[in-house]
Amino acid sequence: MSSTTSRSVPHRLLLVLVAFATLLAGVLVATGRAEAAETLLSQGRPAASSSKEGSSYSSGKAVDGDLTSTRWASLEGSDPQWIRVDLGAVSPISRVKLFWEAAYGEAYQIQVSADAATWTTIHSTSGGDGGEDDLTGLSGSGRYVRMYGTARGTEYGYSLYEFQVFGGGTATPSPTPTVTPGDTFVVAAAGDIAAQCTASSSSCAHPKTAAQVQAMNPEFVITMGDNQYDDARLSDFKNYYDKTWGRFKSKTRPAVGNHETYDPAGTYAGYKGYFGSVATPQGKTYYSYDRGNWHFIALDSNYFDQAAQINWLKADLAANTRGCIAAYWHHPLFSSGEHGNDPVSRPVWKILHDARADLVLNGHDHHYERFAPQDPDAQADPDGIVEILGGMGGASPYDIENVQPNSQRRLQDVYGVLKLTFAPAAFSWQLIGTDGAVKDTGPTYACH
Repeated sequence: MSSTTSRSVPHRLLLVLVAFATLLAGVLVATGRAEAAETLLSQGRPAASSSKEGSSYSSGKAVDGDLTSTRWASLEGSDPQWIRVDLGAVSPISRVKLFWEAAYGEAYQIQVSADAATWTTIHSTSGGDGGEDDLTGLSGSGRYVRMYGTARGTEYGYSLYEFQVFGGGTATPSPTPTVTPGDTFVVAAAGDIAAQCTASSSSCAHPKTAAQVQAMNPEFVITMGDNQYDDARLSDFKNYYDKTWGRFKSKTRPAVGNHETYDPAGTYAGYKGYFGSVATPQGKTYYSYDRGNWHFIALDSNYFDQAAQINWLKADLAANTRGCIAAYWHHPLFSSGEHGNDPVSRPVWKILHDARADLVLNGHDHHYERFAPQDPDAQADPDGIVEILGGMGGASPYDIENVQPNSQRRLQDVYGVLKLTFAPAAFSWQLIGTDGAVKDTGPTYACH
């Protein structure tokens, strides 16, 4: 009896130990899986945002691993705003940690996307209170992950010390991007160009801006109206504009401004007489053309109240087969300058916004200004249109008077030319001053 007991106890103990070991192994395996699922994917990855408060608060500061010293901050006083990180491959997302600075999001969403175009929400809250938000148990996959803020918790903007995205599993490489037609090309652009002066006067600016166009050697030249001051007579075009910007006439794609209507010989008489068929390639002062994957639309903002042009624009956009859209005309919907916002352009903006246009170029106010993507009602919108105001081609500068929402950068008392770089699925630009120096560099935006 005792011998049987002496053999049974160790046996039972062995069974217990085996069971414990099995359980422990299971725990370790589960722990290992949990740890794998909590891999930090975002640190050091490329990031982008709807806006930034300044150069010291760029989106990359939120994924640099520094939890206390560096941060991303959006522009103040505007909703919505967003920051996104590119993980490099489609990955399962299980957790997101947000380390807020004092300016936090009260209502925001965490969204994922495979292409930075179509987004799926995997977390939403309207009760954010700042500090550290540790969002666990998330379920979704994407190459791009963004915090999309819709209501600020303070009067300021959104500000994150760190935006951490965790995931695990086998990463699925992103599909090879579809090859789009065309290559990268450069376009020069400006509005409000030729004052009644020549290079013999040191204060005459349009010969100097023309020299910068010459140095760029662009594929073509865009003008955003008021090409010739003051009354756009044919004689003035020949005496002034033609001596400078006229050297690019054969590759210029012009738009009209209000000064083109002042010609005593008749509305647009000098403009059409000088440019010829270049001004009306499709029989009207509004027209469109393609280059690579880009569709360009030149419009006549003097007559946005006429149905013919509006109906033409809708039909033109419906027939477009290109992936990216840029439009340009004279009167800006948004401007911080002396003329200010011009509501005449709002219906056109809405049509373009609904068509997912990417870029609008304007003149009229004689300064440089760029805006973050927005909708026709001046609401920040990651799927909105970027507006660049480039009325510094040579006419006397205007002052900045009333800074508008979503305005990212403004320069007055500067003459220059926009150097626009169009890639098959993106665009960027620089403002080149008359001294050849870069006065501003805009962000690179992907086409919608």
